[in-house]
Amino acid sequence: MPEIVDSRDSATMKEDHQRIDETLVERVERLTARPAHAFLRRGIFFAHRDFDKILDAYERGEKFYLYTGIGPSSEALHLGHLVPFMFAKYLQDAFKVPLVIQLSDDEKCMWNNLSVEESKRLARENAKDIIACGFEKTRTFIFSNFSYLGGVFYENIVRFRACVTANKVVETFGFGGEDHMGKLTFPPIQAVPSFLSSFPHIFSGKDNLSCLIPCAIDQYPYFKMARDVAPSLGYQKPALIESLFFPDLQGETGKMSASDPISAIYVIDSDKEIKTKVNKYAFSGGQDSIENHRKYGANLEVDISMKYLGFFLEDEAELEDIKKEYGAGRMLTGEVKKRLIEVLSGLVERHRKARAAVTDEVVDEFMAVRLLPHMFD
Repeated sequence: MPEIVDSRDSATMKEDHQRIDETLVERVERLTARPAHAFLRRGIFFAHRDFDKILDAYERGEKFYLYTGIGPSSEALHLGHLVPFMFAKYLQDAFKVPLVIQLSDDEKCMWNNLSVEESKRLARENAKDIIACGFEKTRTFIFSNFSYLGGVFYENIVRFRACVTANKVVETFGFGGEDHMGKLTFPPIQAVPSFLSSFPHIFSGKDNLSCLIPCAIDQYPYFKMARDVAPSLGYQKPALIESLFFPDLQGETGKMSASDPISAIYVIDSDKEIKTKVNKYAFSGGQDSIENHRKYGANLEVDISMKYLGFFLEDEAELEDIKKEYGAGRMLTGEVKKRLIEVLSGLVERHRKARAAVTDEVVDEFMAVRLLPHMFD
């Protein structure tokens, strides 16, 4: 999806969002009768809009649906892409709710200058990586914009466009006079999957369902616009649960990017490639000499290996021990990178095996326009 930078410390962020605190995490655990995902416990998904209202409704016995997506721009996903899908998988399993996943292949034609044919091909390749995350076919509908856009979905797009001025779109997304018109008209396409009538084959007759969107914080401008427009069209405002950026290997200058192979670790990278990328490019918070490192310890706030371990090392006790030892200088950067390489290699290998089982026929099944009769089972 298009990348709009929005700092977690911005005025908009502080005004519009609520922090996810320990009380909310404990409430999720109580309602789902299972431990919260590490992304919740560790503050990776750190902010929300109306997630508490979703939980209020769930506690009353009311269901909701999930919506997330990706703009396919590369042969395979990188680790940053995996984060919202891993979390969506947890939410789907924990709450036993349906999920719709948008592949915005049309958008990548406009932003990345890809041909229609290449965008459609990449969408199917990315769908294989998404399915490999373990989603339940009985609860999951994956769609590409080129294939699905029409019917009520398109009617909602037209209604949405009539509610937003061109000036508002330019103000929100920073488009200029040199941007082609496709960019100005795209935001509603990303917004309307949060309106349940966009999927009549799934949600017909279920007018009280709310939508929860797990996404990275940079997507907020799109969904703020959706929240602003929804009431005027008679829809509930979508709720959001938002994550930090997954940083690129070279530091906190931005999030991991599919357009920069050096900044990213892909789910198709070999063990050797992962080892090389981590050792060569992962920005270190260690000191400039062993002597200084032993004396002053590592700066954990900027160390990329520690940040990645915070995402993917499951063992809480081990993570805390590494933080303590590395921060005190008793553990060296090379040792931390070695552990990260082991963790990422294991993650990628498991994903690779799961993806190998996803055939074109399986993709067709997930993308078929169909009923999901057991979506709440």
